[in-house]
Amino acid sequence: MRRLTETQYRNVITDVFGPTITFGGRFDPLPRTEGLLALGARTARITPGGFEQYYTLARSIAAQVTDEDHRETLIACKPASANAPDDSCAKQFFSEAGRLLYRRALTATERDVAVNAAHEVAEISNDFYKGIAFGLTGFLVSPKFLFVTDTIEPDLTQSSGVRLDGPARAARLSLLLWNSGPDDALLASAESGDLANPAALAKQVDRLMRSPKFEDGIRAFFADFLDFQKFETLEKDMVIYPTFNVRAGEDAQEQLMRTIADHVIVRDRDYRDLFTTRDTFLTPRLALIYRVPAQNPGGGWSAYEFPKEDPHAGIATAIGFLAVNSHPGRSSPTIRGRAIRETLLCQKVPDPPGTVDFSVFNDPSSPHKTARERLTAHRTADACAGCHKITDPIGLALENFDGAGAIRTAENGEPIDASGDLDGIAFKDAIGLGKALRENPAATSCVVNRLYAYALGRPAERGDAESVAYFQKAFQRDGYRVKALLKQIALSDAFYKVTPNSDAKTAGAHTTAGAPS
Repeated sequence: MRRLTETQYRNVITDVFGPTITFGGRFDPLPRTEGLLALGARTARITPGGFEQYYTLARSIAAQVTDEDHRETLIACKPASANAPDDSCAKQFFSEAGRLLYRRALTATERDVAVNAAHEVAEISNDFYKGIAFGLTGFLVSPKFLFVTDTIEPDLTQSSGVRLDGPARAARLSLLLWNSGPDDALLASAESGDLANPAALAKQVDRLMRSPKFEDGIRAFFADFLDFQKFETLEKDMVIYPTFNVRAGEDAQEQLMRTIADHVIVRDRDYRDLFTTRDTFLTPRLALIYRVPAQNPGGGWSAYEFPKEDPHAGIATAIGFLAVNSHPGRSSPTIRGRAIRETLLCQKVPDPPGTVDFSVFNDPSSPHKTARERLTAHRTADACAGCHKITDPIGLALENFDGAGAIRTAENGEPIDASGDLDGIAFKDAIGLGKALRENPAATSCVVNRLYAYALGRPAERGDAESVAYFQKAFQRDGYRVKALLKQIALSDAFYKVTPNSDAKTAGAHTTAGAPS
């Protein structure tokens, strides 16, 4: 059982009711767990304040769906009178909309409760559409919509005696590939039992991956994997970095997304090339920070390839990575090195002890001009040496880029030494770091581990070791292509495997695996 993320919520509403429905507000944040927000969703709660936000949002959405601008297209039936209840039309609307929102067909009781509530409100208000809005609001604040539940059914062919039922399989598949709920075709396949058939499942996976919404699924994973949550608190000192503003930060985030989507979807290239590629996309705002000619001076995005003599190559040298992993007024080799270790290589770096003295590093009057010199002095403390040993040799390779990601060759008048090493592979600059990342086996095992956990909505466990090893070998065999890896996961038995609670009753009834009673 896991809570919908804010992006999933928005995608579902857009898919069900169209892109003209507008909504704002923020939801209770998800806790990042083992590197992913998607894993935090399984332990997320809704606070009273968070519920108020959901309720306000639900009323706004329901009001828009039923207003005069939308009702003709979003409500398939027409009531006998707009000033009185019409149970037949209400039943049709709630059955259709509820099925997409709950990601399964409504029970007769669920449908009748909504119809009866709409009838009563319409009778009191003399307005059929106010009744529909009231019933729809109830759907949108229901845990059956806000939480994705792994419902199961008996299956004597499995050692556990159960398997995910069709709608749960459909939801798991669509959330992975689209980051949204199942559409009518996928639900129909699930309801008929086809998704338990490998050939029918493969047909649906191919259809979902051909859809334009597949890019939404790719973007959602990489935004979580690369910790785009950091962009929400990104701030830069405008005096020190006058070209970096809020819009530049938004462009930097989108640049990473466009580069990744073009690489892994459009071109279907080796994932490892993301660490060395010179192909990207720029706006005039970004071109100003990168100090390259604007390809589209009038505004908007344009494809760009950094020349061979340019130090930018790979996502670790993108402004979005460099600026986010820096302080507001200066760069940070330690933060950048830690981000590479933890985000790109899945290697945990311990937090510094609370007693660490940062004065040697932060003292503006220090005789040490460069970050390398200051870190060398800082590492003399035994409590600091261990962690800095695994972060600084990587982060210092990015010191030719300031806190906003712009190129520089000196710091405080002293030339910058960007040499370092990654797990025994030495390099002299950021280009060499990208090549070392590309060849590091931890980079590919990391993305496989993260994607597998992201797909399941839970961390990999001891029993998953065989499956993870299989996907890592398949990833290598398929030329490290993310699309192929996603398809392998989506078609695998491991993706749909479920272990029920010890007290789950499975005989003859649908139950919930892993959900509190």
